Amino acid sequence: MKNSTKILFGVIGGVLVLALIVVLWGVSTYNSIVRSETNVEEKASTIRVDLQRRSDLIPNLVATVKGYAEHEQEIFTELADARARLAGATTIEEQEAANQEISSALSRLLVIVENYPDLKANQNFINLQTQLEGTENRIRVSRIDYNKAVREYNLKLRRFPSSIIAGMFGFEKADLFEGEEGIEEVPDVSF
Repeated sequence: MKNSTKILFGVIGGVLVLALIVVLWGVSTYNSIVRSETNVEEKASTIRVDLQRRSDLIPNLVATVKGYAEHEQEIFTELADARARLAGATTIEEQEAANQEISSALSRLLVIVENYPDLKANQNFINLQTQLEGTENRIRVSRIDYNKAVREYNLKLRRFPSSIIAGMFGFEKADLFEGEEGIEEVPDVSF
């Protein structure tokens, strides 16, 4: 073989190796972005599950309180409406809004409870209160985990050179669960 043929095969081989490295990097980067996106979706689902758990506790809480405070119908209606909005929420923003309504209504309900000492001593109410406090803590942790996952994902979308792959495949920035001011505080449900 002539030297020029060897050089040509060497150049072609080098280009193929370089192309293979670029393809493998692209596949690895794409899979990393998909993994991060899936993690964000999983964390959003966890928030939804925790919000649903709290929403499921509300009817039992309302039923217990109703036995003592039947004339407080307005707050029961507000809670039912807020639960319905949460059940119909499809985006993080809608979940945030519905969550704020539920938190507000629950706070008012718990203020009402202060007027009924027998209710505060009711074992069923005490158990529900404990479950609600635990659920509020779960929601808080889920929000934190979700926001961490979103930050990691969004950074991958913006960092060079992975931003090239993200742009090629149409990955979009995810929204943080910011909530309204003060929403990050766990409602005080102690009696």
